[in-house]
Amino acid sequence: MKLAIVGATGLVGGEMLKVVDERGFHFDELLLVASERSAGKKISYKGKEYTVIGMADAVAAKPDIAIFSAGGGTSLEWAPKFAEAGSFVIDNSSAWRMNPANKLVVPEINAKELTKDDKIIANPNCSTIQMVLALAPLQAKYGIKRVVVSTYQSVTGTGKAAVDQLNNERAGVEGDMAYPHKIDMNVLPHIDVFQDNGYTKEELKMTNETVKIFGDEDVKVTATTVRLPVMGGHSESVNVEFKNDFDLAEVRELLAATEGVIVEDDPKNNVYPMPLNAHGHDEVFVGRIRRDESQANTLNMWIVADNLRKGAATNAVQIAEFLVREGLVGSTVEA
Repeated sequence: MKLAIVGATGLVGGEMLKVVDERGFHFDELLLVASERSAGKKISYKGKEYTVIGMADAVAAKPDIAIFSAGGGTSLEWAPKFAEAGSFVIDNSSAWRMNPANKLVVPEINAKELTKDDKIIANPNCSTIQMVLALAPLQAKYGIKRVVVSTYQSVTGTGKAAVDQLNNERAGVEGDMAYPHKIDMNVLPHIDVFQDNGYTKEELKMTNETVKIFGDEDVKVTATTVRLPVMGGHSESVNVEFKNDFDLAEVRELLAATEGVIVEDDPKNNVYPMPLNAHGHDEVFVGRIRRDESQANTLNMWIVADNLRKGAATNAVQIAEFLVREGLVGSTVEA
């Protein structure tokens, strides 16, 4: 098993290495890959020093699996080259998500759709992953008509430059700005680029990706995505209108029985999901579960997850695990 981490010098790349280690994902050879300007850098992993290699060298090495977290432009250019070399590419950017030819996978929901021909597999957006994982059992039981979601997203979702900006501002140090405004002591209702309809790309990702993952165009989603000066995870206020009525006790039972979901819902004792507690965990935490009393068949939930873990690295590694477990990688990979 030859595993490549593409974008190994970034925040998500580093988290992928942690997840690979923690989950005991087996490899015989590890390739740490980045842009040409980062080639030659040294990264220490499990007591061994690795030299970062460039993209061309990584393609030539023909890894069995290449997990990408290097940006959309890089993925569009290089993922097909890895695929042509026989690699399975698991891509964390938005480059392939809405391409009809590429599967958009949250393993607990739809990994079973993958085949040996799916050489480029898309990892959904971080905020989408945690929402759909919690919604999936409810969609199956009650049918979803409409979702209204407001997100409260960590600066880690932007990357190292944003983390540096927040830390600099808190320390009173001038530095480069990842955002158009100060982030410390502030809230920015602005994630990604604004479109002509007034929504941002991040908001439209949540709408379009949810429909694709569920395979149901009747599911309507409207989102407002917001950046907060927090680290550790993304939080979401989710209002769901179902086709059929529900029982709150049954909703809690369905969520508690869902792989990768933990219910934290005891508000009388101040128990509810928070990014501070979700940090470093792979699960999606759900709480503040209550009926929307303003209209029929509608539920409110609060959903929190570590965006670098389940929202990116863990989901990608879980896809890799599925490929290996199902025998899609190995002898099936073309030389």
